[in-house]
Amino acid sequence: MRLLGRLPGVGERTAQRLAFFLLRAPRDYVTALGGSISELQERVHPCARCGNYTEEEACAICTDERRDAGVVCVVGTVQDLMAIERTGRFPGRYHVLGALLAPLDGVGPEDLPIPALLERIGDGVREVVVATPPTVEGEATALYLAQALKGSNRTACVRVTRIASGVQYGGDLEYADQVTLGRALDGRREIE
Repeated sequence: MRLLGRLPGVGERTAQRLAFFLLRAPRDYVTALGGSISELQERVHPCARCGNYTEEEACAICTDERRDAGVVCVVGTVQDLMAIERTGRFPGRYHVLGALLAPLDGVGPEDLPIPALLERIGDGVREVVVATPPTVEGEATALYLAQALKGSNRTACVRVTRIASGVQYGGDLEYADQVTLGRALDGRREIE
């Protein structure tokens, strides 16, 4: 149970429920699950182009010819990529940083795959969408990326945009903090 409890989001009670589930489960299921977990890091690795997880050289998004290769969305993690994909509203491709700038945690610009992003820009990219979270680390990363992209000779004709942030859908304005509400006002657009 100790190892199950070390999984993210799994507390002591959930670890206990999982352990009891596995004790009651058919042996072939538990064996298959254990095999899948042990093979996970051998089979799955970052995509050579964008950093998404894949079992191939390049992920399904990078190899999908229907995706717009001229628009690249920069995200902090694969989980962020998946969240954007769930919306079904982004037609382009991605670039996963794997981390956000966090000097106190020892993560600096040299730890992010920014040179690989700059190399991709020369391949017909028209727009880079920065989709880092609205946190101190996410904002610092977005600012650094914008400066790096604007300071590169390869990006002279590239539009650099930032995802809007604002009031959560279904949320009440009275509970929104000042920064969130201010950004919602700044990011307003015409009603279609």
